[in-house]
Amino acid sequence: DAFLAAAQGVEVGIEFQRKLGTGFFGGEGFIMQKLEGDGMAFVHAGGTIIEKQLSPGEVLRVDTGCLVAMTKDVDYNIEMVKGVKTALFGGEGLFFATLRGPGTVWIQSLPFSRLASRVFAAAPQGGSGSRDEGSVLGGVFRMLDGD
Repeated sequence: DAFLAAAQGVEVGIEFQRKLGTGFFGGEGFIMQKLEGDGMAFVHAGGTIIEKQLSPGEVLRVDTGCLVAMTKDVDYNIEMVKGVKTALFGGEGLFFATLRGPGTVWIQSLPFSRLASRVFAAAPQGGSGSRDEGSVLGGVFRMLDGD
C-alpha cells in the first residue's frame, strides 16, 4: 500500500512470493508491487522512516506492517514470533518479517492502519456531531444548550 506514483522511466509490476508462509502470513498475500527503472517514484509511509543498509548475511526482524520497501537482493521471509508472552502481550501480532542482506530496506514506525486506529480511538464517541468541537465558542454553545 506504499506506492503512490512514478515518473517516466519507472516500470510498475508485480512480484510473486514463492514462499508459502510469506504469502499466507505476510499481510500482503502472494503478490507484492515491484518498481524497476531509473525514474523517480513516490511512496507513502508513516511516522519515522528509516533507511537501513544490510550487510551480507545481516538479519533484521520487523513487524510486517512496518516494512515499506526493499531492494531486490534482500531475502524476505515471514516467521512466527517466539514465546507465548511476546505473541500474546507484545501488541505486534504473531508474525514478523525477517530481512536478510545484502541490500537496502525502508521501514516505517507508524503504518497508516495503526495511525487510523489511534485517531479513531481518540475521536469522541458520542455521535452527537457537536458543532462546537475545537471552537473558541464551544463553552458558550454548551451553556446555551444547558450542558
